[in-house]
Amino acid sequence: MTDRLSRARTTGVLAVLRAPSPELALEASEAIIRGGVTGIEVTFSTPDAPAVIRELIDRHGDAAYVGAGTVTTAEQAAQAAEAGAEFLVSPGTLPILTRAMLDTGRVVMTGAMTPTEVMGALELGVDVVKIFPASLGGPSYLGALRGPFPDAPLMPTGGVNPGNLADWFAAGAVAVGAGGDLANGASLAASDWSDIEQRSARFASALAAARS
Repeated sequence: MTDRLSRARTTGVLAVLRAPSPELALEASEAIIRGGVTGIEVTFSTPDAPAVIRELIDRHGDAAYVGAGTVTTAEQAAQAAEAGAEFLVSPGTLPILTRAMLDTGRVVMTGAMTPTEVMGALELGVDVVKIFPASLGGPSYLGALRGPFPDAPLMPTGGVNPGNLADWFAAGAVAVGAGGDLANGASLAASDWSDIEQRSARFASALAAARS
């Protein structure tokens, strides 16, 4: 691993946050951080995502690892970097977009599912290959990818929960992305911050157990 990935490895879990408003995104992020998960991926499906990123960094500084998700255009990559995002995540790997993301100097994570797609992402020079949707293959699929790609930094996203978290890391994940099982959409819409905080605490406990 390179030093560029030390923050991702230490953080372990990135909460994939999709919110209907900047205000709800901030409230949900605070609940997640209170619960013990300090990695926040603010997706561009959240209105004014760069403002949310900037505010979270202002509030928490290095105590939180904050980046942008669902980056699908070069303009979004630039906006997120300008807001201070430490990492940029795209659901797929398009060469032109990936190069624009890399040009920002931020940690770049782009999506892949098949071995061919993983090879393409690695050839472009991404820092992390996001295996998405990881629920299709589970930890055993991630483990199988380790055969031809023993040193590739892989981050499964989709289908990750506290019950299988240890399995993902045992299969070789550098970190994991957690969406609905952590930043739960129904709880977010209902402003049930207690539920989201409890979900985060379960992930934090599972991460600690997986590392012990």
